[in-house]
Amino acid sequence: MFTIGEISKKVDVKIPTIRYYEKMGLLTEPSRSEGNQRRYTQAELEQLGFIKHARDLGFPLDTIRSLINLSQTRHQDCSAVDELARQHLQQVRDRLSLLNKLESELERIVGGCQTGVVEQCYVIESLAHHELCLGSHSR
Repeated sequence: MFTIGEISKKVDVKIPTIRYYEKMGLLTEPSRSEGNQRRYTQAELEQLGFIKHARDLGFPLDTIRSLINLSQTRHQDCSAVDELARQHLQQVRDRLSLLNKLESELERIVGGCQTGVVEQCYVIESLAHHELCLGSHSR
């Protein structure tokens, strides 16, 4: 059995985040000691590790909840798991595409700066007048 502090250190997740995952139903409510201290099993430690790794990969909490539920039925077809991962991959690719557009536009705006006075600053002017941008970069 582990205390909340021990699993926090082992998995590198802050204690308030562990409590939040419990409240959200992502992590099962642990048993309690006679002193009402949370006591976690190896399985709960592993589940927290699963959640942490999924969060590190950028999965949203709702998707993690679905993945946890799907992981409970180990002998069924994993196409639903694959689909969730593919959807997330596409979302990451979409964000990368947007970030590349943002990078290009910011490079262009910064490149237009002549380091004069703020009144003539191309960065300020571009931010004030969206039509000076070459393309759309909103979400």
